[in-house]
Amino acid sequence: MNILKTFSRGGLYPREMKGRLGARPLENAAIPPLSIVPLLQHKGEKADCTVHPREAVKEGMLIGRAKGQGSCHVHSPVPGIVRYVREITLPWGDKTPAVFIELGGEFNRLGRPVYPHPWEGNRTDRLLAVLEDRGVVGLYSGIPVHRKLAIPEGRTVEILIINGVECEPYLCADNRIMVEKAEELINGSRMAASITRAQRTVIALTTDKRDAREALKKKAEELKANIEIKALWPKYPLGDEKQLIKALTGEEIPSGRLALDAGAVVLNAGTVLVMYEAVVLEKPFIERSITIAGKAIREPGNLRVRIGTPLADLVEECGGFTQMPEKIVVGGPMTGWGIADLYATPVTKTCSGVLFLSAKEIHGSRRTNCLNCGRCTRSCPMGLSPSAIYKWVEHSIFEEARAEGIMDCSECGSCTYTCPARIPLVQEIRAGKLVLATGGGA
Repeated sequence: MNILKTFSRGGLYPREMKGRLGARPLENAAIPPLSIVPLLQHKGEKADCTVHPREAVKEGMLIGRAKGQGSCHVHSPVPGIVRYVREITLPWGDKTPAVFIELGGEFNRLGRPVYPHPWEGNRTDRLLAVLEDRGVVGLYSGIPVHRKLAIPEGRTVEILIINGVECEPYLCADNRIMVEKAEELINGSRMAASITRAQRTVIALTTDKRDAREALKKKAEELKANIEIKALWPKYPLGDEKQLIKALTGEEIPSGRLALDAGAVVLNAGTVLVMYEAVVLEKPFIERSITIAGKAIREPGNLRVRIGTPLADLVEECGGFTQMPEKIVVGGPMTGWGIADLYATPVTKTCSGVLFLSAKEIHGSRRTNCLNCGRCTRSCPMGLSPSAIYKWVEHSIFEEARAEGIMDCSECGSCTYTCPARIPLVQEIRAGKLVLATGGGA
């Protein structure tokens, strides 16, 4: 197996916080008595609610119909009764209606035998229609998969990359998927390659994931799958789409261009598993794997969780707190979002983990003025000057921020991590991008 170098510009090596958590197997979380299912779990518009209070719903039933190109269907994760539809605030600040479902009735799938349905022999448009119908989105990006894999006529996919890098500290769920679900992942990768007509398929992971590499390599050989397993040096943010393409192909994607412009399609390993389950097991996207970690939680672990599970239920699932968390983060510590309400914040399709961090893990200190040290610029994998962009945004001069390259920022958080002045650079850059994306700043 070839050991490849990583991307060259910027990046860093955050403190490793996974420890033994990467070896803990996936476990099924308890089904919540009350599910909170947001109608916005994707990049596009909110899905239109298709149910009403006091209506009985079944496991996997459509409760939100996609509206617009970037939207995606939403399904009930449990059987039960719709108690109400109320507005909630998502961790990143968007407000959306959510369907509150009280558990009750028989499960359609849980505890029942599953009979696989072969995907081979199906037309591409049929497979894409199934992915659309079952609400599959990218587990990190929220982009509807049926749109990402619909390759326009005349375009060629030279390389399909299955992203198993998972380079953020703490997060381990993708690693467990690759170890425990290697056969499903290999077959899901074959299906994605068939849909995109990719000339080459690569599963990329880091050199520290030995168990995953061995499991995938063994299963690929057993299935005679034409899939390469590539190990790369673990450097953050190698999991970013553009950096991963750069590391594997040597090609840099220019500003404003897409991965497909470089002949590449990138799918997260967890996304491929959900695709496989949607097509082969006829399962709507109602469940995903996440990591629960941090020194404030008593029993960290990797869990298979129903979409809509309130985070408070996961605290109970993991034995409660050892101390009150200094900060609760949805996602990874580099790119995640801090939250305050455990009871009103549910697991969504794009939730990769929940971290309950102690004061020692936060390493908090007083914020000072910019020191002009240049660390943020040296760490930026996109070659930007985060401090300069921050200053334009702080003064609401958004067009200058655009000229400085704010829209090219991947929001990896490397700048904030390295800033000795403790300036929330990536948070301000996110806010500036939102203003520009919504037509403000003119």
